[in-house]
Amino acid sequence: MYWIWWMILPLAGLTLGWTIRWLYARFQLTASEQQAERIKQDAIKEAEAKKKEILLEAKEQVIREKNQQERETRERRAELQRYERRVVQKEETIDKKMNQLERAEQGLAEKEKKIREREGALDREEERYREELKRISGLSVEAAKALIIRNLESEARHDAQSLINKIEQDATVQAEKKARNILVATIQRLSTEVTGEVSVATVTLPNDEMKGRIIGREGRNIRTLETLTGVDIIIDDTPEAVVISCFDPVRREIAKVALERLIIDGRIHPARIEEIVNKVTKDISQKIFEEGEKVLFDLGIHNIKSDTIRALGRLYFRTSYGQNVLYHSKEVAILTGILAAEIGANRELAKRAALLHDIGKGVESDSDLNHAEIGMDMARKMGEDPRIINAIGSHHNDLEPSCIESVLVQIADAISASRPGARRETLDNYIKRLENLENIAAGFTGVEKAFAIQAGRELRIIVNNEVMNDEQSRELAKQIARRIETDLRYPGRIKVTIIRETRIIEYAR
Repeated sequence: MYWIWWMILPLAGLTLGWTIRWLYARFQLTASEQQAERIKQDAIKEAEAKKKEILLEAKEQVIREKNQQERETRERRAELQRYERRVVQKEETIDKKMNQLERAEQGLAEKEKKIREREGALDREEERYREELKRISGLSVEAAKALIIRNLESEARHDAQSLINKIEQDATVQAEKKARNILVATIQRLSTEVTGEVSVATVTLPNDEMKGRIIGREGRNIRTLETLTGVDIIIDDTPEAVVISCFDPVRREIAKVALERLIIDGRIHPARIEEIVNKVTKDISQKIFEEGEKVLFDLGIHNIKSDTIRALGRLYFRTSYGQNVLYHSKEVAILTGILAAEIGANRELAKRAALLHDIGKGVESDSDLNHAEIGMDMARKMGEDPRIINAIGSHHNDLEPSCIESVLVQIADAISASRPGARRETLDNYIKRLENLENIAAGFTGVEKAFAIQAGRELRIIVNNEVMNDEQSRELAKQIARRIETDLRYPGRIKVTIIRETRIIEYAR
């Protein structure tokens, strides 16, 4: 019995569980169907609402577009009306002008008729006068014409010569004034430093004991340094200083820098000297190239070969009367460019020629040619423009200038060399130049006193008024100026002033 119950109970449990599950599933299905029906109804209602909203928006859009079209139509209609009014006004204006032209043509026709009648009357009157003149003067028409032509030609030539003289005088005055203005404006636009370089290199020592170390045992150190650098090292009684002497400024600079480094390093012997000199030589060579490139970059000049750049860089270590030649060349290039721009010349070619005008000073050469000729040869080998070659050769009047750029280089070179502070001369040379000016003036008859003033820029002369009159004084000024030009060398120009006065003194007792 028990086993029957054990079999019935599981079956009953399974049946009951399946029934409950089926009932639950049925309930869930009914709830889902109801929810789906609600969702469907909600969707239908939302769709209807959306439909109504879209229809309303569409109607509003149609109304807006209709209003827009009506507004545009009204505007176009108004614009067409304005165009029509303008056309009508233009037609009325044209009609008025046509009427005026017709009246003017009629008036011109009448005037032309009167002019023809007057010309006929004048022709008849002229013929009558000719006959009368012929009868009175007894000359034929051809003879009278020839006489009148000769008189008119003489008067025309006189008037033309007067006009030419006036034009030449005005042109001279205007040319001098304009040239002066251009030069003054050019100089004012340039700002440079005054000279401050020396021609002898001096190395400062920490103490006098360093002189012995520089000389070395039996002079081996100083001999090695002089042999490697090609300079003369002067060690004298000057306290804590050594002087380096050499005609080559690059060698002098190498020796100066090498000696300074050796003094700082403290190890002074032949092997160390050779090592330092080689290193300094490379550094100076690099500096030469960099200085040349720097000037080219500052001036905006391109297409220069490396040999020319090095020659330019060597000018950095060379001076002329205390003026650095590289800075002088750069200054001349700036001045020439400004002058060329002012007068309408080729600015780039003028700047290039001005920069290269002293390039011969930077070339290592044993030739007997001067720096202008050496520079011409170098420029010719580089394939430079013939005008640049001429500017290099003519900047010291060794050649005749063949173009305006060559003349500009001469002018800029003179400005750069003669401006205040550009170059330095010794006191002895300065005093000697002033004495030479005064001696030249004193050598002429009639000169009582001569004074060189304004640092030799002006020579003021007092003449004897009893010996010389005004015309002789003018001639004396010209003679003294010519003598100065031929006998002396000087920067810029020198003004010669003649002073002639009469003093009458009487005393009342």
